[in-house]
Amino acid sequence: MLHSTFNEFGQPTEVTSIKESPTPELQADSVRVRMITSPINPADINLIQGIYGIRPELPAIPGIEGCGEIIESQSSKFEAGDRVILIEHVGTWAEEVVCPESAVLKIPKETPADQASMLKVNPLTAWCMLTQFIELPKGSWVIQNAGNSGVGACVIQIAKLLGLRTINLVRRESLVPELEAIGADHVLIDDNDVAEKVKEITAGEAPKLALNAVGGDSALRLMDVLAPQGFHVTYGAMSRRSLKVPNKFLIFKRIQLHGFWVTKWMEAEDPSKVETIYAQLAQWMLEGKLAQPIDSSYPLSEITTALTRAQEDQRDGKVLITMS
Repeated sequence: MLHSTFNEFGQPTEVTSIKESPTPELQADSVRVRMITSPINPADINLIQGIYGIRPELPAIPGIEGCGEIIESQSSKFEAGDRVILIEHVGTWAEEVVCPESAVLKIPKETPADQASMLKVNPLTAWCMLTQFIELPKGSWVIQNAGNSGVGACVIQIAKLLGLRTINLVRRESLVPELEAIGADHVLIDDNDVAEKVKEITAGEAPKLALNAVGGDSALRLMDVLAPQGFHVTYGAMSRRSLKVPNKFLIFKRIQLHGFWVTKWMEAEDPSKVETIYAQLAQWMLEGKLAQPIDSSYPLSEITTALTRAQEDQRDGKVLITMS
C-alpha cells in the first residue's frame, strides 16, 4: 500500500515522502479500512514539525483524522462496507489502515466523505467549548477570534443550532460575507475598535464565553469584552504569541481562563457519550446544517504540493488528501 511517512521532525514539505509498504495483517478485534480522504490540519503540520502535544515514534505515518470504508473485519462491531471515521491517531495519510475496533466509529453511509473526514476534530472541539464550560441560555452571546478557521465555522453553525448568537473576529473584510452566509450574527475586524463595537452590538449584555485560537493581543481583546467571571477558553495559538494576562482581568473581572485539547477530553469521557455526540454531529452534516469550507484536494501522490498549499495564508478552507 502507498502511504505518507516522515523519518525525522522538520519542515513538512522537506521531511514527508511517499512510500510503499506491505499491508499489515489483520488481528483479532481489528479492521482494515480503505481510506477515502483525509484533511491536513494545523495539528498535522505541528506533529511533523515535532512541536505538537504528542511526538510519535519515527518513522511515522501522519494524519490525525479521516474517512474510509471497512474492507475487512475481525470485529463483531463492524462489517465490510461500513463507512467510518478514525477517532484515534493511527496515521490516516495512507491507502489502507489496519487498526483496533476502538479506533473507528461508524457513521451513516450517506454522509459526504469530504465532510466526514473532518468530523473528528473541529466539530467536536466546537461542540465541547460551547457546552462543557458554562451552560448558556438561548440567545446568549459567544465571541471568538479566528472566526474563519475550521473550528470557527463549526462554532458559528453549532451555536446557531443551539440557539446561541456569535460575534466573530477576523483579519480581513473579505471574509465577512462567507461567515454571514453560514449563520454568523456579527463579523468584526480583529482590531482595537472591537471593544466599543461589541458593546453596541450586545447593548451591554457582554458575552460570558470567549473562544481563543490566536493568542497575543487578539486574546486580550476577547478578555476586554468578556463579562465578569466569564470563561476564556484557549484552544490554539495561531499568532504563536503567549498569553500575557493583565492583572485587572483576574482581579476585578475574575475571568476564568481555561485551555482545551479535544484529544484529552475524549480520553477522559465515557466512550458512549462521545459516540452519541458524534452521531448528532454526523446527522447535522447529513442534513447540510454543519459543513466546513474546503480549499482544494490533492491525490496522495502529490503530498508535497498539498502540504505547501496547506501552509499558505488566505486559503478558502481545508486542504484534503484523496486516497483513490
